[in-house]
Amino acid sequence: MGENAIEIEGLCKTYAAGAGQPPKEALKGIDLNISTGSIFGLLGPNGAGKSTLINILAGLVTKTAGKVRIWGFDQDVNPRQSRAAIGVMPQELNMDPFFTPRGSLEVQAGLYGVPKSARKTDEILDLIGLTDKAHAYARSLSGGMKRRLLLGKALVHHPQILVLDEPTAGVDIELRQMLWSNVRRLNRERGMTIILTTHYLQEAEEMCDEIAIINHGSLIARDTTANLLGQMDAKTLVVMPEAPAPDAIALPEGVHLNRRADGALELDYNRGRIAAGDILGALAQAGVTPRDVATREPHLEDVFLELTRSAARAD
Repeated sequence: MGENAIEIEGLCKTYAAGAGQPPKEALKGIDLNISTGSIFGLLGPNGAGKSTLINILAGLVTKTAGKVRIWGFDQDVNPRQSRAAIGVMPQELNMDPFFTPRGSLEVQAGLYGVPKSARKTDEILDLIGLTDKAHAYARSLSGGMKRRLLLGKALVHHPQILVLDEPTAGVDIELRQMLWSNVRRLNRERGMTIILTTHYLQEAEEMCDEIAIINHGSLIARDTTANLLGQMDAKTLVVMPEAPAPDAIALPEGVHLNRRADGALELDYNRGRIAAGDILGALAQAGVTPRDVATREPHLEDVFLELTRSAARAD
């Protein structure tokens, strides 16, 4: 396989007009490559086009225009091979309540044409932590167990690419940690390419090597997580003074001061134009003696909000 697990060129999707409504452009010429072996975050506000893009990759929605290649297979020329290369864990809990986890995995494998000799049902049950529930009806499983079963169903045909659509929405911390442990294992041991959509931006920041942000059907950013975070010049200096700080402090131009209820001073500044030492010097001039000093770097949430707001202003 080449350096890209997925290659998308000029991808467009327009939904037909409803009664009294104009046609809706869900995707507007998306160009996007996703590196082989990466954990890739696909982010965007509600209605941005993420689900439409995922459904096109999964073969559930027909694109209006553009090219999609999955694991080297052109979706138009080799639809069967391109679909076989990708597994999707959907956000919705869609499963037959009268099947057991083992039965669900066996049926799913059969639908993909996986011969019995090549099925890894026991291995998958162990991976998702449902070995002891292998013969229980799906309707008796907890919500977290059902979500784990969805992951298992996405893996039955041994895909090279795994798509996780809001996988931790509404789940507890223990299940979230187990899911991410499994995802990292699949990525590390099998070299599986992971595509993640999530509204938990801290999760994306911790998990993803690369990130794309979609807004109003357009790609507004695509880079490594480190580079996206590096775009933000904003930084915060948090100073806890030995004694209450005076009301008047002459700070360098461009520094914004926020006084916390616990007496700490939060000083927001542009690290490209202002040095932290200049801020500490101004505090010393005002008679502020720091008891503790910390800095806070920008998070992915800050980048996300800035980029989506900029795109909205441009529109």
